Amino acid sequence: MKLRQLGKTGLMVSEIGFGGEWLERHEFDESVKLLKYAHEKGINIVDCWMPDPKSRDIIGKAMEGCREFWYVQGHIGSTYQDGQYVRTRDMKFVKPAFEDLLERFHTDYIDLGMIHYIDSEEEWNTVMNGEFIEYVHELKREGKIRHIGLSTHNPKIGKLAVETGFIEMILFSINPAFDMRPPTEDLTTMFGGYDQDQLSGIDPERSQFYQMCEENNVGLTVMKGFFGGALLDKERSPFGVAFTATQLIHYALTRPGVSSIMVGYDTTAQIDEAVGYETATAEERDYASVIASAPFHSYSGICTYCGHCKPCPMDIDIAMVNKFYDLATMQPQVPESVASHYMALDHHASECIGCQSCEARCPFGVSIAERMEKTAVLFGE
Repeated sequence: MKLRQLGKTGLMVSEIGFGGEWLERHEFDESVKLLKYAHEKGINIVDCWMPDPKSRDIIGKAMEGCREFWYVQGHIGSTYQDGQYVRTRDMKFVKPAFEDLLERFHTDYIDLGMIHYIDSEEEWNTVMNGEFIEYVHELKREGKIRHIGLSTHNPKIGKLAVETGFIEMILFSINPAFDMRPPTEDLTTMFGGYDQDQLSGIDPERSQFYQMCEENNVGLTVMKGFFGGALLDKERSPFGVAFTATQLIHYALTRPGVSSIMVGYDTTAQIDEAVGYETATAEERDYASVIASAPFHSYSGICTYCGHCKPCPMDIDIAMVNKFYDLATMQPQVPESVASHYMALDHHASECIGCQSCEARCPFGVSIAERMEKTAVLFGE
């Protein structure tokens, strides 16, 4: 299992994570075994937004004797009231719910204390100007949370989170379909209407958000990577074609700033399928050809950093060069962090010989040789 640094937290997390929301629907011992199996396969990060006692007890039991192995995303503001999940900022519910999380996990700290699920600017302002955020900082001072994170589906809120300077990582919804949609405060609208939309490529707000995370070393973990399973099914996919789990994992992991994708599991076979990403071939990971051949929505002329352009006779990592070019051109001046990352590459755009063999392999018709020339000029080579 490959590990990636989760932004400024410094934590080295597994590329493939464990999204815990399906645990409750299985027998207790079965779910404990599922988490332990994930542990054996090298998965070391788990998200627990769920407030119900059963889910929390399952994770706590599974971590017995190996707590130090796991990095936990524990949510603050996710509560259990009258047998139901309630997202709230009411401290009389928030504090007991977090203490319950510690107790059921048999631990005195949570690695990533997640400000739970903010999608609207109104709620952002409420959270950031009251008791709730004071409590989050108090937990950090006391060592009950090691790092402050936040979960959102709205790139506008994500950008506000990056700008705080104290939010170190973000759990964000990423998949090829969501990436084409403009920001919204209503998550439910993200799941419909694609066949009516005239959309092409990644929404600029999302591109800017990913760029800000990369620049500011704010790590991203990914939720909803499979679009609720719809992208795995040709009939439900907004693209009119089905992706594989491996392709969707690769898509998420090639976005700027992303460290890990939280995948939900019902069976050990599903864990094997997700972890199989680590040994998958380039052809098996290739999501670009699926998007390019889809009857709906084109990414024509837009680099998706898929790596389909390999190999380069000069060994240039074309996808990474294109990524740094895109990140750099989103700002009036090239950010120093982007420039330093670009210069750290083994080979640079100036080494391009203009053979254009990569362009013949690009599913989206990107003018790669031209972009290499522009990149060399941009970075002063």
